[in-house]
Amino acid sequence: MTAPIPREIPDLPAVPGPPLLLPAPVPATAVVAPLRRPMIGVFRLATAVVAACAVALELLLLGTPARMLSYFSVQTNILVVVVMLLSARRAWRARRPLPSAVTGAVLLYALVTALVYQLLLAHTTPPFSMTGATTAPERWHGQWAALQVLHTLVPAAVLLDWLFLTPAARLHLRQAAGWLLYPLAFLAFSLIRAAFLPPSDPARYLYPFLDVTAHGYRSTLANALLLGLAIYALGVLLVALDHTRPTPIRHRV
Repeated sequence: MTAPIPREIPDLPAVPGPPLLLPAPVPATAVVAPLRRPMIGVFRLATAVVAACAVALELLLLGTPARMLSYFSVQTNILVVVVMLLSARRAWRARRPLPSAVTGAVLLYALVTALVYQLLLAHTTPPFSMTGATTAPERWHGQWAALQVLHTLVPAAVLLDWLFLTPAARLHLRQAAGWLLYPLAFLAFSLIRAAFLPPSDPARYLYPFLDVTAHGYRSTLANALLLGLAIYALGVLLVALDHTRPTPIRHRV
């Protein structure tokens, strides 16, 4: 036989203290619908257009497409065009933003483009040129303008977009290591590309610090290692700054 079910259940003793609730942070975008931000969309669209014009100038007027597309700066600016167009569309139509791993990677590559040019390439002898010229480009002419847009103007616009138009605390430390995959792939591509070009080709090595003929493989790989560590450190710094800077946009995307 089974025990009869009691008609009344006695009161349970009170739980001492406040109830313990497990932390379950919910992003604001999960409960607050994103809003249209046309001005942000316009800024990102303008950035994409400027980067696309600089890339088109290099490809169509200043050099051969095969050579121009081999440069890290040109590839990065193409990534900027794609990401900024997608971000502009999402801001205009009140859509969720692109993943932070994608936007953070483009920010990092744009800053690397600017820093490497300003610190390692802008004052070399002979002067750095993407067209194979042996003399420095004249100011305000096509090659000079393209260099400034690719290596200074577009990276500055990407940085401003991150600082003033992107919510803070979206980047994560675990993403920094993944961001190194593209620079590593570019290094392998650059060395393999040079192996298939004749030694007399002036465009065999695109960057002087990756010139195996001048430095040998040991010094070239050492340069690449130091540059890779600097890129990783910059990525970690961006993550740290992203979690300490004030967010310019609250609960809106």
